[in-house]
Amino acid sequence: MKKLLLLSILAALIPTLANSQINFKFGGDSPLRKMQMAEIAINNFYVDEVNEQKLVEDAIRGMLEKLDPHSTYTDAKETKAMNEPLQGDFEGIGVQFNMIEDTLVVIQPVVNGPSEKVGIMAGDRIVMVDDTLIAGVKMNRTDIMKRLRGKKGTKVKLGIVRRGVKNRLTFIVTRAKIPVHTLNAAYMIRPGIGYIRLESFGAKTHEEFMTAVDSLKRNGMKDLILDLQDNGGGYLQSAVEIANEFLQDNDMIVYTEGRRVTRHNYKARGNGRLKDIGVYVLVNEFSASAAEIVSGALMDNDRAVVIGRRTYGKGLVQRPFDLPDGSMIRLTVAHYYIPSGRCIQKPYKKGDLKDYEMDLENRLKHGELTNADSIHFDDSLKYYTVRKHRPVYGGGGVMPDYFVPLDTMKYTRFHRQLSAKNILMDEYLKYADANRKSLRSKYKSFETFAREYKVPVSLTDRMVAEAKKQKIEPKDAKELEQSLNYIRLQIKSLVARDIWDMNEYFRVWNEESDIVKKALEVVGKPMPD
Repeated sequence: MKKLLLLSILAALIPTLANSQINFKFGGDSPLRKMQMAEIAINNFYVDEVNEQKLVEDAIRGMLEKLDPHSTYTDAKETKAMNEPLQGDFEGIGVQFNMIEDTLVVIQPVVNGPSEKVGIMAGDRIVMVDDTLIAGVKMNRTDIMKRLRGKKGTKVKLGIVRRGVKNRLTFIVTRAKIPVHTLNAAYMIRPGIGYIRLESFGAKTHEEFMTAVDSLKRNGMKDLILDLQDNGGGYLQSAVEIANEFLQDNDMIVYTEGRRVTRHNYKARGNGRLKDIGVYVLVNEFSASAAEIVSGALMDNDRAVVIGRRTYGKGLVQRPFDLPDGSMIRLTVAHYYIPSGRCIQKPYKKGDLKDYEMDLENRLKHGELTNADSIHFDDSLKYYTVRKHRPVYGGGGVMPDYFVPLDTMKYTRFHRQLSAKNILMDEYLKYADANRKSLRSKYKSFETFAREYKVPVSLTDRMVAEAKKQKIEPKDAKELEQSLNYIRLQIKSLVARDIWDMNEYFRVWNEESDIVKKALEVVGKPMPD
């Protein structure tokens, strides 16, 4: 019965949804009338007191759960938190931080941000916010962020403990707009070859991307590796703007179509600045939605070589319906189709969210992530690329031109357990906190760091010892050494991030990435048939 309450909410939202061309019928035995009567009965006659707000939210969620995996409801707080990373900024004090033993430790203040301007430094521990103690009281991360964030121009008093300083320091920080970047890294990975990694597609992604492109061109870029691994998507328009830079006038990028949504084409405008540059797109099983649109558009137009593993398969279009209290319904209204005509949405059963969520695990079990021979395509889903008429397949996601298997020998069971129990990050953060100043002093340039830095044996020994305390042990010496090799790479990347930024993190990480190595191998080679 609870789930039927949604329609009574929609009845109250006729002004909000006026442009949706929805016909509301309240008379006779209409479903809306039935819903209203059910709500009145519950509110007035149910044996116990009810929380009407929660009933309504449960009803909305219940109805949407019976549809598809991507139709969702978010309350006002969830909606705000979901939109911030895509809108390009938020309002706060401007620090990157992590938690070490219930204490907030500043990893880096945002350059020219409000915290840096008053003198807050990497390694500082924020223990008080206004008059509230936040250290050692097991306050969750969300509550801490709520206290640190606030409207632009408002002030917050921070109590800070700093290594080497006896007394607690006090800083008054004036909150400001803090930019949220969706571009993780941009650098020349080899002479003539640029590398750009996008984390998601937000409102400012195209602007960030083109700024990076201009810089790389000045450094002699002739080919570009565009890394969309682990990119979960974002704004469609941002994806269209990125794809447009590579394509010829009137090339199809993507089109949408649904039961009540007429077909809408998104085509290149012919004003792209990267139409003559070689492009190699990296994807994996976590590349989704907008990332699949970009990789699919470039692949289907025979414009890029795609490298990695089959993408996630999210090809459902959600339309947001804003509710008066700031909450939102995101309702699936159409499908995405890439230029060959194939839909990138993977199959799903309505209402069966568990099976949908198990898809990646099932791919691993069936060998699809580790062995190209385990991947089979249905001929009924065969399509052809626009210019070279190469065969491509529908049925969910974008299958790359070059398949790069997941190396399960690198990421061992022991490593997964260290990560799951947070042992790896806890021990690393203690190490970084104690050595940040000396590391920054010793390594003045990234090139020196990349060449000379070695992860201390004492650090990995502490990780292994802590794991043993928690009854986590490798099955044998071989698994331990395989785990440590990967852990050392991870730690070196993290140290580079803490001394510089995410750009340097990926400069370390990419040198051992199988997918990046494959891209470097095929740059300049003819496109596969």
